[in-house]
Amino acid sequence: MINERLSRILSAILLVPGFLHFIVPKPFDEIVPEEIPLDKRQLTYASGAAEVGLGVAVLFPRTRRTASGLAALLFIAVFPANVNMVRLWVDESPLMKSIAWARLPLQIPLIWLALRVRRGARATVGEAQTSA
Repeated sequence: MINERLSRILSAILLVPGFLHFIVPKPFDEIVPEEIPLDKRQLTYASGAAEVGLGVAVLFPRTRRTASGLAALLFIAVFPANVNMVRLWVDESPLMKSIAWARLPLQIPLIWLALRVRRGARATVGEAQTSA
């Protein structure tokens, strides 16, 4: 029961920004570090597709374990963009700087949530196989 609720929360955390990558891609393009030698818009779309795909896959017990593990890796992979946001927003208002800085430690509970859902999915799969 708790894992279902956490799975839905994780799904929403992935789906909302995932769709925003396609609806309003410019802010996502802007935080891609210059040091990454790939097209920013393509990276924005690729990360958005990954978020949407994982957000959907987390909803289904059959794909939840793999999807939530990959979501944890995705949260780690986008960390450089969050660091870059701090770097880019150094001259912004105190509120904007606070938002940028707050995103950095926010990755920790997101990773924890994804791993918690993954652990719960493993137990669910094992229980289903035992009772079959």
